[in-house]
Amino acid sequence: MCSSRDSVDRLHELCAVYYEKRHTNCPSCRMLGYIWQCFYSSCLRFWLKWFLRLVTGRCELQRICARCKAGALRTSQIEYSLKSSKSKVLQTALSVKQNELEDRLAQIIQEKRIKEQKDPTFKVNLRQCLLQINGYNELFEEVEELRKKVFDSENEQHENMLLKLWDLLMPSVKLESRITKQWGNIGFQGDDPKTDFRGMGMLGLTNLLFFSEKHTDAARQVLSHANHPTLGYSYAIVGINLTEMAYSLMKSDALKLHFYNSVSGKAEMQHFHQFYCYLAYEFDKFWLQEEPESIMEFNRYREKFHDKVKGHLQEPEVTLTLTPNPEN
Repeated sequence: MCSSRDSVDRLHELCAVYYEKRHTNCPSCRMLGYIWQCFYSSCLRFWLKWFLRLVTGRCELQRICARCKAGALRTSQIEYSLKSSKSKVLQTALSVKQNELEDRLAQIIQEKRIKEQKDPTFKVNLRQCLLQINGYNELFEEVEELRKKVFDSENEQHENMLLKLWDLLMPSVKLESRITKQWGNIGFQGDDPKTDFRGMGMLGLTNLLFFSEKHTDAARQVLSHANHPTLGYSYAIVGINLTEMAYSLMKSDALKLHFYNSVSGKAEMQHFHQFYCYLAYEFDKFWLQEEPESIMEFNRYREKFHDKVKGHLQEPEVTLTLTPNPEN
């Protein structure tokens, strides 16, 4: 049986989960959720925290670290606790730089009057949570910066990346020239792919290249499916579209649980690229399974796939990674 202390802690946990899943399509549910959140945040939460501190001798941050295993459950609850705190020291810990992390940990320990010798694992656990929280925010800034970077045909690095993409996907076919209709063979719309990168900038090209470099066999397999006579689609264009999906999911914080579960410390750009690889591979499987009548139905199936991914991303222990199935 659960003790009263465990029951109250479970209420905190449910509120944190609600915080992560606050978006819903039901207006009545949104209103009830908003009313409950206001009541909980403004009144009930304070007294629950006071009572539990009195009973356990531990602050909320300590209780979360002790009760929850490492990953999304712990980190999302720590994030909720810090956001809900009236202390500026705790609130601003959500935007601290990595070189300031140790000083901020010391300030939190002092602010919450924590005796480290009585809770030796607390600092280690909180450090991990802060690395994950701030790592996610910093990674999105990097993703945004790369998205805004325009493909420049005068930039040798950009050109080399594009040509390398061709070589990886079409190793036995020589590119006749830089401007050519051959680009259509890997799913670009025109004779010059640079026009297709306008929406997602260098982020789109970098994702396509990462998939081809790190998962070459899987990328070629997906390309072969994309060139199917009846179920085919524009490989590169769809890839850029899926980059937009990954970007939007990250911008809306929908990727937090995935990153908190799959990256034990600070998330890096490669982790975003790996998530794109998952989308590219899984969308191809989804498209073939659905067997749409024509490419004109792309938007409908794209949204259906998007909803499926969002559903997975709301699962507390979610980790979405590419697991290729070799074809016979």
